Amino acid sequence: MTNYGILDHETLITDRVRIDAYAQALRERVKPGAVVLDIGSGTGIMALLACKFGARKVYAIEPNVIIHLARKIADDNGCADRIEFIQNMSTKITLPERADVIVSDLRGVLPWFELHIPSITDARKRFLSTGGTLIPLRDLVWAAVVEAPELSNVYKLPDGLKMGAFQWIANNVWRKVRVTPQQLLTEPLCWATIDYSTIMNPDICAELSWTTEREGTGNGFVVWFDAVLTEGTGFSNTPGAPELFYAHAFFPWPKPVALTAGDSVLIELNANLIGDEYIWRWNTNVLNQSRHERIIASFKQSNFQQFPFTEGFSSPERWHKRNYSHMPALNEDGRIDRFILTLMDGQISLRDIADRVLARFPICFASWEEALAYVGNLSAKYSE
Repeated sequence: MTNYGILDHETLITDRVRIDAYAQALRERVKPGAVVLDIGSGTGIMALLACKFGARKVYAIEPNVIIHLARKIADDNGCADRIEFIQNMSTKITLPERADVIVSDLRGVLPWFELHIPSITDARKRFLSTGGTLIPLRDLVWAAVVEAPELSNVYKLPDGLKMGAFQWIANNVWRKVRVTPQQLLTEPLCWATIDYSTIMNPDICAELSWTTEREGTGNGFVVWFDAVLTEGTGFSNTPGAPELFYAHAFFPWPKPVALTAGDSVLIELNANLIGDEYIWRWNTNVLNQSRHERIIASFKQSNFQQFPFTEGFSSPERWHKRNYSHMPALNEDGRIDRFILTLMDGQISLRDIADRVLARFPICFASWEEALAYVGNLSAKYSE
């Protein structure tokens, strides 16, 4: 779950292309007296727009602390009586009624982002009324080979120092960039269409095949999306369009590839949701047509390579603990948490829980104050 800071939210609400498109979609779909569900409400701007267009009730779901600011903003705009703010994940709540409109923008740079698709699938099933509307309706995802030497991971260090190991990891991580139409070496191809009214599987696997249009040096490929909010209303993130919050996703190749007009570029691109993170894999083959389809480049890449070096994944063994075949048993931290949570029955104070935890796990806490702080953190996260 992404925890945006204030400056991130500022960027989101000042992205006029995005906001104006969502406003138009809500204007079209929110009828007087409608019930609206706003998932990932942030500062509450979608909820405010829904009220402006006549919503009787808006349920604004936001797991992060920005929700407290959203409540103040709603009050300042005279909408506090019609918006019910709920600080939680949408998958963990129930509502007293179904929504006529569900609006969300849970994407990152790409729509395959954290728990976006499972959240929409769940909301569609549990919260959308018969004949209700999802905003957005669908996303069209595009890709093209790009010439962008400035994005290549080549590190020149003083005194002959080597960073080859880091460069190898960096070559297996896609990143947020902005490119121009002039940098594209191929025509954009539609990689996938995400229909939010029917999608069930959060994963994607598809192949792309291009014939290069001109001579150039390929450094990888870029991916972006067009959003269809309602039929006839949306926005495009294509290179050359007005800049949006999302930008483009650049998937690097480990080394530049000299391309001539007529070469074939074949890419298999996969995204698989594991826990709340996506594992991306991209396999590339480049064939020279003038030399009887001789393979001039072949790469197999995956951001799986980065996880052993990412916070929370300090070793490959920790990542494999997420494998579906793993049979987990609680470690000591887990046993402590389980002990504390079983005591949170509404009958025992945090003071008493801290006493019991310190008595049960004396070598795990340096002091009673440390035990109390630990118990308090779990209380803030899990208690009602």
